[in-house]
Amino acid sequence: MEEIDLQAVLAVFVEEAADILSILEESLLALETKADDEELLHSLQRHAHNLKGNALTVHLMGAMQAAHALEDALQALAQRRLEVSAELVSRMLHVVDVLRELVARASSEDKELSPAQRTVVSELRAQLEAGSSGEAPPRVEAPAPPVEEEPSAAPVDPNATRARTLRVETEKLDRLLDLVGEITIARGRLTQYLSERAAMDGTAREALDVQREADRLYLELQERVMKARMVPVGPLFRHYQRSVRELASSCGKLVRLTIEGSDVEVDTSVVERLRDPLMHMVRNAVDHGLELPEVRMDQGKDPCGELVLRASHESGNLVVEVSDDGGGIRRDKLRERVKGLVDAPEKLDDAELLRFIFEPGVSTAASVTTLSGRGVGMDVVRRQVEALRGSVDVESREGKGTTVFLRLPLTLAIIEGFLVRAVDEVYVLPLDTVVECLDLPAEEHHRGGAFGIINLRGAAIPYVRLRHRFELEGPLPARENVVILEQSGRRVGLVVDALLGEGQAVIKPLGRLFHGLSGVSGSTILGDGRVALILDVAALLREAMARDSSRPTSNSTAA
Repeated sequence: MEEIDLQAVLAVFVEEAADILSILEESLLALETKADDEELLHSLQRHAHNLKGNALTVHLMGAMQAAHALEDALQALAQRRLEVSAELVSRMLHVVDVLRELVARASSEDKELSPAQRTVVSELRAQLEAGSSGEAPPRVEAPAPPVEEEPSAAPVDPNATRARTLRVETEKLDRLLDLVGEITIARGRLTQYLSERAAMDGTAREALDVQREADRLYLELQERVMKARMVPVGPLFRHYQRSVRELASSCGKLVRLTIEGSDVEVDTSVVERLRDPLMHMVRNAVDHGLELPEVRMDQGKDPCGELVLRASHESGNLVVEVSDDGGGIRRDKLRERVKGLVDAPEKLDDAELLRFIFEPGVSTAASVTTLSGRGVGMDVVRRQVEALRGSVDVESREGKGTTVFLRLPLTLAIIEGFLVRAVDEVYVLPLDTVVECLDLPAEEHHRGGAFGIINLRGAAIPYVRLRHRFELEGPLPARENVVILEQSGRRVGLVVDALLGEGQAVIKPLGRLFHGLSGVSGSTILGDGRVALILDVAALLREAMARDSSRPTSNSTAA
């Protein structure tokens, strides 16, 4: 008989247990508002029972004892020997935390409950015994079905759905994506070579036609691999249900979390890097955005505040909204806070003023708490979102609430780019930030300089000259072009020597030497084998705004 690989069995247990614990946590949070939902209770019992049995199979006695205590509490709820309460749900959630800790160290020698973990389990059992000491109230409903086995109306073919889904390690998908990227680069080089040969020798045209037919297969492969990496944002959003509950409790507030667009999909790498920015915004909304119940009642609002996490697709991007119905951002306080950052804060329009909440050290909070108020959270959000080639905006109405918008690319691996040249170097701009291209006015061309302003149909647009930005030496061309870029509702011009057109860019990370380099977000390999830098539009926009905020508007006009 073949010997059983216990480590492989343990690895499967850890994977399955992680899924079960996530379901238990989400379902327990839902139980607070759906105490009479028998199906929810039965589902919780089944998952607790399965986890207990699986833990016993791999000899994790501590996890088995904790899961057994949780199952007993759920059974008492199903039999109406206990009533759902915030205290009971909190204790069951603490047991789920204990189980998560035990599963995390499943491979270690210590498989028993620690003293602290034993205390958590004992507290749940004590509440169970205290709640069950009296007579159970009469019950009309039928007793809960046993959890030992799943009810089934008809035999199920075990092979019917087995091949429909498959667990795949993220590293394998990352490698597939790397290979697709390398194929894209090789395809671009081959296409360029055949195009050059076809221009010189007509015999290469047939090969070029064959290559273009193969392009369709390359693109389909790329699309399939990208889709395999797409995951819904729902699990990420639901991850904050417990955080909101505990934050609200610590602040003495009532908060209802609403999730919309949970089936919207995005690349798994984007989801992972969204966790921290979203947590900062959730904390701010609960701690400073939403009012205390008594304050809300005095204002004629529902004492329970609402926090909404919403996701949608828009123009090839993921849009995430974090919205609350709290007091909104006080403009008078914000103007006070930005006095040292701008000469005339009273002259700022509403959109310009609100952007200052993303500056370091700026906060409208009346006091500093353990959760927020130091003016660093939203600055962190902006930097982390821009590191994902995204943008962040805010809308707020005093007394009505605040909404923060995150716009992010669906993938961090491949972008549609717009190629430009400065001297002999080629750079890539994200195509979705490019608004239009035009000739630089003659007077601005002759004036030179790294920064300036042009008048674009009545709007003053600051610009950055790319060759000066990166200190490139070379003769000035006879004419220059301006690429108008837009992000977060603001526009900036980028003056370049030549426009090279659109193209797909496979993003390669910068080496450690270039980490922190302002104005650059990554690199790519061109069809001729050269390396091109991918520009950070948000950083260029901030530089142009900062350098030209005090300059008078030029008379140069671009049609």
